[in-house]
Amino acid sequence: MTLYDELVARGLIAQVTNEEEIKEMINNGKATFYIGFDPTADSLHVGHFMALCLMKRLQMAGNKPIALIGGGTAVIGDPSGRSDMRQMMTSETIEHNVECFKKQMSRFIDFSEGKAMLVNNADWLLGLNYVEVLREVGSHFSVNRMLSAECYKQRMEKGLSFLEFNYMIMQSYDFYMLFNKYGCNMQFGGDDQWSNMLGGTELIRRKLGKDAHAMTITLLLNSEGKKMGKTQSGAVWLDPEKTTPYEFFQYWRNVADTDVLKCIRMLTFLPMEEIKAMDKWEGSQLNKAKEILAFELTKLVHGEEEASKALESSKALFSGGADSENIPTVILSNVPTEGMDIITVMAEAEMVASKSEARRAVEQGGVSVDGDRVTDVKAILTVDELKKGVLIRKGKKVYKKVTM
Repeated sequence: MTLYDELVARGLIAQVTNEEEIKEMINNGKATFYIGFDPTADSLHVGHFMALCLMKRLQMAGNKPIALIGGGTAVIGDPSGRSDMRQMMTSETIEHNVECFKKQMSRFIDFSEGKAMLVNNADWLLGLNYVEVLREVGSHFSVNRMLSAECYKQRMEKGLSFLEFNYMIMQSYDFYMLFNKYGCNMQFGGDDQWSNMLGGTELIRRKLGKDAHAMTITLLLNSEGKKMGKTQSGAVWLDPEKTTPYEFFQYWRNVADTDVLKCIRMLTFLPMEEIKAMDKWEGSQLNKAKEILAFELTKLVHGEEEASKALESSKALFSGGADSENIPTVILSNVPTEGMDIITVMAEAEMVASKSEARRAVEQGGVSVDGDRVTDVKAILTVDELKKGVLIRKGKKVYKKVTM
């Protein structure tokens, strides 16, 4: 099976500009390709996961990845898939986020000996002359065509700022610069980036008379059509300080039965023959599939040792075994001498989105402390109990060790 055929079999490819040429390039290791990452936070998250896995797959086949950090475009903000304008960031914040990205990407991409590159578009965007851009770049873009792009149509009713309107031009200019400077002949990105990517291929054709290519990746959606990678407490991060390896493991361990095999196919590096055999699994076998998914992805992000610890902790908890040191721990501060009520503890531990949610969970019998069900919303956890540490469980999937 060729690399391209494998990408199709895994359900990763959404749209391509020229399938035959792209097949020939990536199957024979001739692609120098880029994927862009806007540094809007100090960590990558599950939303970036598929792109990182794709870069790893292509590099393993001999292709050269370029990770483009959007230090310049982040100043503007991408309107794609958003109903409101992104918050503006300072250059200091962007620089800090870029440094964090570099460290995390190295787990997926081999940057040694010229095998890959990491560049920042701030290097060419921030020094541009406005009039020169209008003349040399803006003249190649049709406003009518830009407004027909899905990423802009979604925003027109609420109002699209001129700042964000320029995002497509800036992203297209990135592709043009990477083509000129590094011989980058292909761009990959999420399917919501298709219009922006076509803008880049068209700019290269108009200014240089040469062909460049684009391929979009299928968005990682759950069975309800929502983007995966969110929990009630926010995004699932790749930084272990923001989302612990155990919490990361548990996110994938708890995916819906209808999503687990799709995630294994799209995200893991397990052989396709092994994955096809899993297609027949059902019932309790899907729990095994979820453990495989969670272990493989945690190993990719945090290493095999952390993945093994998370797996052991998960098995101990689901089997009713003893608490493990690897279960995420929340340390409370400013606990009153009389202790703290269960509703407040759950809210402080970020086990619920609100105290009203905690109250409902207790009233419905879905909360336990050290294995004992709590039904009184006024139940107090004493200072002595909290000093020792208690295991609080909400439903079947949310649990934390809470101490002070």
